[in-house]
Amino acid sequence: MATKTSTQTALVADLADWKAGVIGGLGGGLVFGILMSMMMPDIIGGAIPGLYGFSGGVAGWTIHMAHSAVLGVVFAGVARAAPGYTNTLGKSFGAGIVYGIVLWAILGAIVMPIWVGAVLPMNPPVPNINPMSLVGHVVYGGLLGLLYSVFTSR
Repeated sequence: MATKTSTQTALVADLADWKAGVIGGLGGGLVFGILMSMMMPDIIGGAIPGLYGFSGGVAGWTIHMAHSAVLGVVFAGVARAAPGYTNTLGKSFGAGIVYGIVLWAILGAIVMPIWVGAVLPMNPPVPNINPMSLVGHVVYGGLLGLLYSVFTSR
């Protein structure tokens, strides 16, 4: 009895999952950061660097991109544990969007405002339901999923 298996071939390079996660995270983070710089400049220049005691856009961008890369590796770990959700370009894109929504709901809406309120002289609402932040996280996740799929075979 023969069995049929389906595998995807990487479109650019067949990298280790974590490396594809870093590339996807950085790509999604770059676009999300551009959107944030245009729509929410106080977040990238004030709140994000303020979480670590810094200020300014360079620090905000550096921290944002570091977060993006680390969260890309987390996505790669989840994708490796549940490969059926990322074994095609479309599925990986969809999984990335879901991942972005989860990040927004947990990190963007709950963790960040609590952390900002604890270390900065600000008092953001918890949860902080910000539609622009949701859009940015969805864009991040979608690009992460696409780039992950392009750089790894799942």
